[in-house]
Amino acid sequence: MIVPIILCGGSGTRLWPRSRVEKPKPFLPLVDAMTLFEATVSRCSIFSDNAGLSIVTGAAHVEHIEMLLPKDERTSIVVEPAARNTAAAIALAANRLPSDAIMLVCPSDHHIGRPEVFVETVYRAAALAAEGWLVSFGIAPDTPETGFGYLKRGEAIGTAGYRTQEFVEKPDLDRAKAFLTDGSYLWNGGIFAFRAGDFLQELELYSPDMARDVRAAVKNGREDGKYFHPEPTTFSAMESISVDYAVMEKTARAALVPVDMGWSDIGNWHALYSALDHDDQGNAVRGPANAEMMDCRNVLIDSDGPSVSVIGLENVIIVVDGNDILVTAANGVQNVGRLSGARNQ
Repeated sequence: MIVPIILCGGSGTRLWPRSRVEKPKPFLPLVDAMTLFEATVSRCSIFSDNAGLSIVTGAAHVEHIEMLLPKDERTSIVVEPAARNTAAAIALAANRLPSDAIMLVCPSDHHIGRPEVFVETVYRAAALAAEGWLVSFGIAPDTPETGFGYLKRGEAIGTAGYRTQEFVEKPDLDRAKAFLTDGSYLWNGGIFAFRAGDFLQELELYSPDMARDVRAAVKNGREDGKYFHPEPTTFSAMESISVDYAVMEKTARAALVPVDMGWSDIGNWHALYSALDHDDQGNAVRGPANAEMMDCRNVLIDSDGPSVSVIGLENVIIVVDGNDILVTAANGVQNVGRLSGARNQ
């Protein structure tokens, strides 16, 4: 039994001004007509025939989820009383499943251009998970990316995947180039597959305080139809830590499946630009507004209303959202979240 677990949170400041606290990245139609959340639900639904979906989110996002989620009585929504990162969110879902259920953990704000490859890879990952492995999806890199963590491929496990030899923090550019040349390093895509019981065993081993507190928060929580509310005091007092730090980097049961599925985390404006269709000059346009470009290359215009005209620019991103306008060089997108407008949105 594969149970999709969709993690839905975050503030999306790196995609300001389009993404805002009240309506962050998962709930925006960025690459095509579907929101990233709807696209995630759509590609995961093939695995939910037996058990439905489980969504872990915060109270601020429940209204958006209700509007976008297809009606399915089997779907459950776990409402976190506080944001405590991915380890706690996954542990909440795991504590509410049979121990042999295979959890397919997916962020709700990623784009996958080849969903049929994603589906095939899920079955390979599930086969490893059924043998007791905790499996990461290793994304085949095509650029020396400094914004992602990496997984180093170790020895093969049959034909399905590999041991994870090493988890690597975000590298500098020279090291990222070396990783690309080496060929055994993959991007850590933040997508996982493991049995609920196996994950909870490893959490108990490496993060026993969190394992105890999540277990108590679930035991003392309350059901409200399809919603589950963990006991807030215990949960909110827990450490905020990612699943990589809490479990995956420490466990001896870490494995990976390599995959080239047109993946992007749409983590900033340049990542979105890269996921869009371009003209012969590398330019891309989003939104209902008219856009005119003359002698431009590798320019993204994203406007929700005003017409935008650009002459003689290269590697620039222009975003118009209501009264807010962002203009940035493509190599400056990592700093968008530091703008006062983004921080105070």
